[in-house]
Amino acid sequence: MKIGGKELAGRCIETLVLPREDEDIVIKAQALEDFEKFDKLCPEPSPPMRLTKRGNEPNFDDVNYTDMMHTYEIKRVGFMVVHSLEINDIEWDTVDIDNPKTWTNYSEDFKNAGFSVIETGRVVQTVLRANSLDEVKLEKARELFLRGQGEQAALSSGPSIVQNSLPSGPPVNDSESVPQE
Repeated sequence: MKIGGKELAGRCIETLVLPREDEDIVIKAQALEDFEKFDKLCPEPSPPMRLTKRGNEPNFDDVNYTDMMHTYEIKRVGFMVVHSLEINDIEWDTVDIDNPKTWTNYSEDFKNAGFSVIETGRVVQTVLRANSLDEVKLEKARELFLRGQGEQAALSSGPSIVQNSLPSGPPVNDSESVPQE
């Protein structure tokens, strides 16, 4: 696919550098293409039905359902973290990228590798930034676009200002050029 004649290249990648005494740790997070694999392996829980005056209705307040939804959302974040970090070729200790039951172990693996809670949080934030589009990113993109437009205009060989008069005489819409009767 092309936009404006340019081939689109890849998904968003965010980079995090964690300082270390010996050598800094560089972690990249790549935006996920979609959640198709997650949806196939972890279908969204359905609420139980309850009988009301209007007939059968889903009971979104059921305690078991809310617990299942909480677990589902935690698993979804684990999926996003583990799969967004695939670009780093991480050798996990307890995470199996194909096993949904292990996706949430990423924080324990980071902890066991010497990451602080804050550092693990920064990794997760980097993953979330890669998989989101916020106003800061949009503003930066607009700024770069407009700067590029200004640079393109500067390269133009055409006049950069509108002429007040033409070699053949004053502008037609100029009130002084219209004969007075």
